[in-house]
Amino acid sequence: MGSPEDVRVRLPHLRLDELLEELQARLDAARGTRDRVHSLLEAVLSVGRELDLEQALHSIVEAAAVLVDAEYAALGVIGPDGKGLSAFHTIGVSDEQIAKIGPFPEGHGILGELISHPEPLRLAKISEHPSSYGFPPHHPPMNTFLGVPIRVRDQIFGNLYLTEKHGGAQFDEEDVSVTLTLAVAAGVAIDNARLYAESRLRERWLQANADIAHSLMSGGTPAEVLGLIAERAGEITQSALAAVALPMEDTGSLAVEIAVGMDADAHRGLVLPMDRSLMGLAFSAAAPVATADVTRDDRICPDPPRFGGLGPAVAVPMGTGEAGARGVVLLAREDGGPAFTQTETETLKGFAAQAAVAMELAERRQAAEQIAVLEDRDRIARDLHDLAIQRLFATGMTLQSAGRFIEHPQASERVARAVDDLDETIKIIRSTIFGLRSRDGSREAGLRARAVRIVGEAAPVLGFAPSVRMEGLLDTDVPRETAEHVVAVLSEALTNIARHARASRTEVVLATDGREVRLTVTDNGVGVPAGGRRSGLRNMAERAEQSGGGMEVDVPEGGGTAITWRVPLSRP
Repeated sequence: MGSPEDVRVRLPHLRLDELLEELQARLDAARGTRDRVHSLLEAVLSVGRELDLEQALHSIVEAAAVLVDAEYAALGVIGPDGKGLSAFHTIGVSDEQIAKIGPFPEGHGILGELISHPEPLRLAKISEHPSSYGFPPHHPPMNTFLGVPIRVRDQIFGNLYLTEKHGGAQFDEEDVSVTLTLAVAAGVAIDNARLYAESRLRERWLQANADIAHSLMSGGTPAEVLGLIAERAGEITQSALAAVALPMEDTGSLAVEIAVGMDADAHRGLVLPMDRSLMGLAFSAAAPVATADVTRDDRICPDPPRFGGLGPAVAVPMGTGEAGARGVVLLAREDGGPAFTQTETETLKGFAAQAAVAMELAERRQAAEQIAVLEDRDRIARDLHDLAIQRLFATGMTLQSAGRFIEHPQASERVARAVDDLDETIKIIRSTIFGLRSRDGSREAGLRARAVRIVGEAAPVLGFAPSVRMEGLLDTDVPRETAEHVVAVLSEALTNIARHARASRTEVVLATDGREVRLTVTDNGVGVPAGGRRSGLRNMAERAEQSGGGMEVDVPEGGGTAITWRVPLSRP
């Protein structure tokens, strides 16, 4: 043992060591706070620089994990209904682990607690909370937990979830403060990214409208313009399928004129009823109609099958008001894709309305040009009648009078023939005048409308509505005589199915490529019996042969009958 003096000497040294240690601890704490504040500022700046929403969300999750030293972090985006999660961004879990765990959480348990009560939540052990009901298989173990809400303009956008602080430590109040500060910055960054995305999207819609108007005003065909409408709408909304349907006059049906994207061939040319199709419902109501799953919607007729692999869909009328809808745009995303939001639907509605206005202007321009042509025809007809015919008639009268003074028999005969030729010429000119003065409105309904009407009349007899598909310029390219044959053959084929086939499904395809017209009628009935009467089939075949065509009767896969009737549009 030392002397009392040695003890007194050591005591001040001990107090000094304690003071130095305390000072060092405070310096370390201050340095740590400084470093943390610096890290928080860097995180805020990093998050604020992002303009892409998905990238901004990923940066927020990364920054939160670094700031509180968490092994796992996630950001859950609350869905439109405010009751579950519509998206989930996570770090710390590998892709292989995510695949084993299964679908992302929907917002139950502890995650749902933050949705119901958007306040900071700090737990020492997740399993001890009353709302916890465990993790799915293959999920990594998690105990410590910190969750804070993210607000965007006073509305809850989502929540930050942080678990497993490194070193086995607990999340403290300082972690809560830092995370809340980051959440405020995240709300601003998300709002900026949203505004930027909306402005870019609005710019793309405006450019699409400008392109459509330019195509119409520069003389683009209706088919080209409708194709442009479908392509741009599908591209901007990231849809797997885009289609445009127009009403068929005097039929109460819609015809799908344009379809691009997934299984477009299954939609192109279809004739849709107003009450059993998404496009028909939108056209009838003159308002957008949406569905979360187009394959399981009871309002939509499943036949013919055409929506395989598709999910959310929306149909928007092109133009409303006094003039009514001019058509319908249908957009559908792949199965599992996000549903169309109210904002997307309203924007699409505006785009469709602008497209309808552009189409109306183009039609009025075309009508004005047609009126000018008809007026010119009237002038030509009037001039032919008032000038040419009168002069020819006067010339004929003169020759006929002069013929009496001609004594030479051959000369007299030639003058008589000349008078007859003038009479024939006058008849030809009068026929031409009649043709010039005829109006398109005097013609009967086109082939498309007549075919739809026949199918509609056959539906009560069949007991079901056949599916109809039409392709090509049927009203323009198919001559009247050939159209009469097509109508007769279609009626005969449907009548035979109703009488003999005992079918539950029938498909009618009427198409032309400009070279021939082709009618295919398929059913799933009992087929054509070997010894049965064939007068109806013989009549249809004779009609084809008279026009230089032919007819085949086949048995499709799965049974039934397939009749293909084809006729060239110009005889060889």
